[in-house]
Amino acid sequence: MLQIEGMTCSHCQMRVEKALKSVPGVESAHVDLAKKQAVVTGIADRSALVTAVEEAGYSVAA
Repeated sequence: MLQIEGMTCSHCQMRVEKALKSVPGVESAHVDLAKKQAVVTGIADRSALVTAVEEAGYSVAA
């Protein structure tokens, strides 16, 4: 699970989901806007997930 910072609307949510799903090894990604959390299934490196979120314009809490 990743804590996503900077999301304010459903467009943000969709953008983060799309970014996470583009990471090799990700089987699925679900982003909860209200909780500001992303749950990712599959085999993907955490640093690659963080980079994808950051490249989409958001950040991941430590």
